[in-house]
Amino acid sequence: MSTTDHRKQSLYFPEEMLKEIEHESHRQDRSLSWIVQQAWKIARADLKRMPSPNDVLSQP
Repeated sequence: MSTTDHRKQSLYFPEEMLKEIEHESHRQDRSLSWIVQQAWKIARADLKRMPSPNDVLSQP
C-alpha cells in the first residue's frame, strides 16, 4: 500500500510564470507537478522567514 497522497489541487499561475514553468519542465523532461514540488521544497525555508499578516497585527 502506497503512503503517497495523490490529492488533486488546482493552482493558478500568471501566464508568463506558467510559460517559464512549462519551459523548465520540458528542459528537464519532468512534469509540471514535479517542477512546482521541487520549487516549493527549495523555497519553503525562505517563505517561513517572511512575517505573516497575523504576525504583524499581533505586535503591540
